[in-house]
Amino acid sequence: MASSVFQINVKPNTLGEVGLPKISIDSGEISLSGIEGDYNRFRFNKKNNDPDMAIMLISKDILEELNNEGWPVKPGDLGENLTLANIDYRTIKPGQHYTAGQAELEVSIICDPCSNLNVLPYVGKDKVSTFIKTLMKRRGWYARVIKEGLVSSGDPFLLI
Repeated sequence: MASSVFQINVKPNTLGEVGLPKISIDSGEISLSGIEGDYNRFRFNKKNNDPDMAIMLISKDILEELNNEGWPVKPGDLGENLTLANIDYRTIKPGQHYTAGQAELEVSIICDPCSNLNVLPYVGKDKVSTFIKTLMKRRGWYARVIKEGLVSSGDPFLLI
């Protein structure tokens, strides 16, 4: 079965809130700076809107692993914009190009866990350091937008 976009997730810039968890939308326009309706405070404030960090990707297999390890992670919880189905997370590498709907993305850098994970109800302040260690090399990948376009849930996510 071909890889696909399982879920699209965004979080608007809301005063007093961090960017987690992101909420599901059916479709969104991907631009060079990210997906419409999403605000990444870390990228904006600390990384000067680095285009290599425009879109964050994660695959369902990682979320399932985390669930099996006792962390009830849902799509959007870790800050990803695109949750992917039918792709092995460990096959995603920097420099790979994928189509997602009408958009083209280039995988750039792995996403490190952040301290804001304590806002997730199953983590809290007492488990955040354990959860951060659990997520090392499994929080997702950042991607640069090569071609802008519309992406919808269910669209193919194909290596090109």
